[in-house]
Amino acid sequence: MIALSTAITLGLGSMFTIQHADAESIKEMQEKTKKIEEQQSGVKLDINRADQDINKLQNQQETVEQQIHRLELAINDSTQKIAEKGIQIEETKEEIEALKAEIIVLKDRIAKRNELLKERAVSLQESGGNVSYLEVLLGSSSFSDFIGRVGAVTTIVEADQEILKQHEIDKKDLEDKQKSVETKLNNLESMRAELENMKSQLTAQKGQKDKLMAQLEEKEDDAHELKMNLKEEEENLAAQASAMKEAINLEKNRLAELEAARKKAAAEEKKRAAEAAAAAAKQSAASAKSSSGSSSSNTPAVTSAPPVSSGQFTRPSAGRVTSQIGSRWNKFHAGIDIAQSGTVPVVAAADGVVIRSYLSSSYGNCIMVSHSIGGQTYTTVYAHLSSRNVGSGQVVAKGQQIGIMGNTGHSFGQHLHFELHKGAWNVSKTNAVNPLNYVSM
Repeated sequence: MIALSTAITLGLGSMFTIQHADAESIKEMQEKTKKIEEQQSGVKLDINRADQDINKLQNQQETVEQQIHRLELAINDSTQKIAEKGIQIEETKEEIEALKAEIIVLKDRIAKRNELLKERAVSLQESGGNVSYLEVLLGSSSFSDFIGRVGAVTTIVEADQEILKQHEIDKKDLEDKQKSVETKLNNLESMRAELENMKSQLTAQKGQKDKLMAQLEEKEDDAHELKMNLKEEEENLAAQASAMKEAINLEKNRLAELEAARKKAAAEEKKRAAEAAAAAAKQSAASAKSSSGSSSSNTPAVTSAPPVSSGQFTRPSAGRVTSQIGSRWNKFHAGIDIAQSGTVPVVAAADGVVIRSYLSSSYGNCIMVSHSIGGQTYTTVYAHLSSRNVGSGQVVAKGQQIGIMGNTGHSFGQHLHFELHKGAWNVSKTNAVNPLNYVSM
C-alpha cells in the first residue's frame, strides 16, 4: 500500500511535478500559499477600487448628462427667439416698404406745393415783378376797397406761411419716421446677431460636454474591462491557492506513509528481506512480461502528437510557430502561436496540476497548468482549444493529451496560443517568458 501510494505520487508528479523527493518542502509550499493568498487580497482591493472608479465615473456622467440637457433647452430657446426676431425683422421690413409708399405720397405733396408757389411767383413776375403789397393797399379806390385789399393780402400771406410751415412739418415727419424704422430694424438685427452668437456659444459648450461624456464612457468601459480581468486573476489565484493546499495535504500524507513504512520495515527488516527479494524478483519478471505485451498491443490513438522531449518542457503540439512573443497590434502578445490543420492533440508541456480549465471570452477554451521544477514554480497556458480533456485540480503528466487545438475565443484561425510564465499567471502578464527559450520547437 505504501509502495503503491509512493509510486503513484512520483509517477503523476504529485500536484507540482516532484522530480525529486525533496524538490519542495511543506514549509516552502505553505509560504507560497501565503504569498498567493496575499496576492489574492491585493487583487480584491484592486477590484474594490475599480468598483469605486466605476461609481465615480457614472456619477460624473449623470452630472454631465444634466448639463447637456440644460444646454439643449437653452439652444432650443435661442433658436425659437431667433425665429421670432426673424419674423419681427420681416414685419419691420414690410413696415419700411409701407413707409416708402408714404414717403412717395409726401414727396408728391411737397412737389405740388412747390408748384403752387412757383405759379404764384410766375404770376407776380407777369405783373411786372415790382408790385408790392403796400402798392396794392395804396391803390385802393375807397376805404372799403382798402379793407378788402388788406384782407386779401393777409389771406395770401397766411396761406404762403401755412404752405411753408406744412412743408417743414411733413419734411420733419418723413425724417422722423425714417429714423425710427431704421433704428428699430438695426435693433432687431443686433438682437438677432446676439442670439445667434449665444446659440453658437451654447452649441460649442454642448460639443465640449458631448466630448467629455464620450471620454467618461470610454473610461468606464476600461474600468469594467479592468475589473473583469481582475476578477479572472482573483479566480486564478484562488484556484492556485486551493491546488497548493491540496499538494501540501498530499505531501503530508506521503510523508506519513513513508514514516509508517519506515517503522514497520525496521521491525520486520530481517524477516521481510528474503521475502521482499523473492517477491521483487517475481514481480519484476511479471511486470516485464506485462509491459512487453502492453507495448505491442496498445497503439496511440492520436499519431500527430509531438514526441516527449527530455528537457524540462516538451513541445505542446505539432505545427509551425506563426507568431512569437512580443508587441503585436499595439498590445503585448504574451506567448507564441502554433498553427496546424486537422485534429491536432495538445499535450501538457510538463508534469503538473490543472489550476483552471474553463471557457474564457478572450482565451476561448483554456487550460492553465502549474508546475514546480527545481524549486521554481511555472505556469503554462493553452488557449483557443476546441475541446478540453482535463478539469481543474486534475494531475497531468508531461506529454499527456489535455485537449484539441481549435479556434475559440478571440481567435482568427485554428491554432494553439501557448504561454509560459515564470511564476504565477497574472492579468498584466508580468511573469511571461519566451517559451522558445525553454521548449525546443
